Amino acid sequence: MSLPAIETAGLADKYINLVSPKLGAEVIYATDDFFADKSRLIDPAPPIFVADKYDENGKWMDGWESRRKRGEGHDYCIIRLGLPGVIQGVDIDTSHFTGNFPPSASIDACLVEGEPDANTSWTEILPAVGLMGDRHHIHAISNAQTWSHLRLNIYPDGGVARLRVYGIVQCHWETQDPEELIDLAALVNGGRGIAASDQHYGTPSQILAPGRGINMGDGWETRRRREPGNDWALITLGHPGVISKIEVDTAHFKGNFPDRCSILGAMVTGGTEESLVTQSMFWKTLLPEQKLSMDAIHTFESELENIGPISHVRLNIIPDGGISRLRLFGHIVRS
Repeated sequence: MSLPAIETAGLADKYINLVSPKLGAEVIYATDDFFADKSRLIDPAPPIFVADKYDENGKWMDGWESRRKRGEGHDYCIIRLGLPGVIQGVDIDTSHFTGNFPPSASIDACLVEGEPDANTSWTEILPAVGLMGDRHHIHAISNAQTWSHLRLNIYPDGGVARLRVYGIVQCHWETQDPEELIDLAALVNGGRGIAASDQHYGTPSQILAPGRGINMGDGWETRRRREPGNDWALITLGHPGVISKIEVDTAHFKGNFPDRCSILGAMVTGGTEESLVTQSMFWKTLLPEQKLSMDAIHTFESELENIGPISHVRLNIIPDGGISRLRLFGHIVRS
């Protein structure tokens, strides 16, 4: 069943794209990718159409496209998720595929160490759904299990521009050493952005990605604020913990970095992610207001307030601008 429009708009804002190459995702197999290479299926860039571009096999298309099937069966490809996770929704995007899109598709999933083989047991998480040309097809996934790989089936053949798989990264926290200092907000540790005052140039989850930002587009930046107040983003940690070190990185932001920042935190119990927006205004101060500079990593340790274990933070940027990365280092707290 397709997601309602209001949920569709927020899917990418609240969850992580588990097939992002930045997290290590890869299309590891396809029955056929004669017309368009399988790797393009998870390209993070929006698909494009180049009218006069051809290669030795025919029209160049920005996506995964198999040849016309002349026998029984159907085509499929297998994608290794960047990190195992619980899937909340998927987007099967046929942008620019008009006379060559598959009439339908389905998705299976598995959880394995290494790669799937002939003995792997697959579970259908999205029954066959109809597809149309040049369109996004967004569907909720109700299965709450953790998966490591997906199999996208197209019936019988054709082209898909992009696949997006939105979910929550799952970590084996029971094996984590409580004495180890760890970035509790990192995407790879299950952290994610869940709300923001403005997401004009990127989502808060981008500031939790691995490594330093590669350019100004690889971060979270708000529009120019023309009214009183300041912009903010809410982050849920991968696991509750006590924060002892914070890094705020403004890499590549030179004429548009925030003048100052502050961070509030809380151990949240109950409510919904939507209700956190109101609740966050009254959280305790973890990092008092600090001056920022352009294109630099700002490290804070002695400046932090001791507010105990937290599960969520509110990053305030004052008054607006762009942040490349946010790191919240701490020790996990077991329940």
